[in-house]
Amino acid sequence: MTAAPTILLISGSTRDGSTNTAALRTLGQLAPPEVATVLYTGLADLPQFVPGDDPAPAAVTELRAHLAAADAVLFCTPEYAGLLPGALKNALEWAVGSGELNEKPVAWINVAFEGRGDGAVESLRTVLGYVGAEIVEEASARVTVRREQLGADGLVAAPEVREQLADNLSRLLAHLA
Repeated sequence: MTAAPTILLISGSTRDGSTNTAALRTLGQLAPPEVATVLYTGLADLPQFVPGDDPAPAAVTELRAHLAAADAVLFCTPEYAGLLPGALKNALEWAVGSGELNEKPVAWINVAFEGRGDGAVESLRTVLGYVGAEIVEEASARVTVRREQLGADGLVAAPEVREQLADNLSRLLAHLA
């Protein structure tokens, strides 16, 4: 890759104060200056997926543009009722037929405690496989983030967790290089 890469950061949480979103915001701050990170914030604005909805609603067009412009996508999502949250699944459904994730390098970070969040990861893997995304295994990992590890600014303050997050981003960037 010759140009500076753009990494799209997508949180599966729509909740204010989410540790998933905090981890991604922190990653954006930790990224090297030559790397552009974009935190997608339109998850709650997306309408329910309707196959064949043409023209696509504006929020969907915006999501697709973000996906198309990214060199890679990094997901961080909670687990709801044992699986991927419906809002994130809905967003990914809008990308099924349009192809923005086809062969796109993607990775995930699971911030849940050990033994939690595995259902979300497995269902995310299933959907990403279905859309033809390239899962970068070496950049996908569990990096537990506890609420008390967040600073007043809403970013991860714990140095050891910040280091783990930066390491995952470095692995994704190495894959792109």
